[in-house]
Amino acid sequence: MATAAQFQELFQFLRDKNPNVRQIALANLLGQTPKGSPHRDLFYSGLKSGGLQEKQENDVIRDIKILCRDQLATAHDAFRALVNLSDNSLLVGALSEVSFMKFLVSYMINPQSILADLASMLLSNVTASASACSVLLNLKIAVLPDPKSPMKVFPVDSRSGTCPAPVPYPEGDPKEVLALPLLLDAFVKAAPITEDTDLAKRPFKGDLHFLASVFANLSTTHAGRSFFLTPRSSDPFGEDVDVEFPLSKLLAFTEHKDTIRRGGVASTIKNCAFQTSAHRALLTEDSEKVTLSPSTVAAPGINILPYILLPLAGPEEFDLEDQEKLPSSLQFLPPTKKREPDPVIRLTHVETLLLLCTTYWGREYLRSHGVYEVVRALHENETVDKISEHVERLVNLLKQSETKETMQDGADLHLDADNRESDDEDGKIEEI
Repeated sequence: MATAAQFQELFQFLRDKNPNVRQIALANLLGQTPKGSPHRDLFYSGLKSGGLQEKQENDVIRDIKILCRDQLATAHDAFRALVNLSDNSLLVGALSEVSFMKFLVSYMINPQSILADLASMLLSNVTASASACSVLLNLKIAVLPDPKSPMKVFPVDSRSGTCPAPVPYPEGDPKEVLALPLLLDAFVKAAPITEDTDLAKRPFKGDLHFLASVFANLSTTHAGRSFFLTPRSSDPFGEDVDVEFPLSKLLAFTEHKDTIRRGGVASTIKNCAFQTSAHRALLTEDSEKVTLSPSTVAAPGINILPYILLPLAGPEEFDLEDQEKLPSSLQFLPPTKKREPDPVIRLTHVETLLLLCTTYWGREYLRSHGVYEVVRALHENETVDKISEHVERLVNLLKQSETKETMQDGADLHLDADNRESDDEDGKIEEI
């Protein structure tokens, strides 16, 4: 087994002019990056005293960040190393530094990026920190119009050994635009139509599932919820007059096959439901336009209820009167309909319904749209005690008699906002 000094000697070769030397040095260092590795502390050298030093980075972290732009084998190991090391809060400052974040986000937005999924895992880990969320929410990146791209733009800072520039190169001067709306668009467009879709036929080289966890992390902050609940044009250049709530783009994925994507989206919806002033916009159907203060822009309602209830619904048949209460997508479900298999995600959806009960208007809306009927059937088939307890609490709220006091919004139910992070899987560090 090599000694710490021998591993440390390899650091100098990460800057070697010979690409093979850089690749071999990093490949040998990669095994020391997972949690529990005997010489992992070498990567945190000089960053152990905390405080203001969290904003700094040492030479080895700087070199690994640069190697993320290298050729395939080296860049792959560089991304993996940073994913493994990013569980330490001392690296938050280095990994959320603006120029690196611009590269990271631009890289994921580019459909040709071969290692976009590793980049999305890294961003998921980094945004477990509120300070990194703040950087991402305010981040702007340089783009050029590119009609041939599925994204219609070319993010200038994405150029690297694993993401070549388009030919011919787009004309014009780069324009600085907000990064997050483009990241959201990339997440939507990268989703495979089916799991067996040939990679060569997909518009993106990666599937970007881990961006769902990034959105969940962002939505634990007030500014993050504000982003998802403020109508905006989906055109980065502002030429599209149609606006929508960004959260609306995520709803279709509550039934996606990938657990990471489903779970992150479910948590993002739940976190947005903590904002009681948004309940009308969240529940209003998309056939009706609503405004949500402080914005004065009207946009189609977000209509989250069908997307929360469908994962909780099974094949049960209801009386015709009860069926008519349900959103149309839940009426007369086939006998093959299965509930959400992941108990954490089921619990997340039930918690969202509980949050919607914090307003009298929300409770009334849930009552008139068949929520009691669906969760009653869920309770009869639920095997996890914690979920059953939450369902019972929900049923009690829906079946209670309203008084003058309970008809005042927020008078009868207060959930601890810390639940956003304590019960969710999304803020947890991924290690590979």
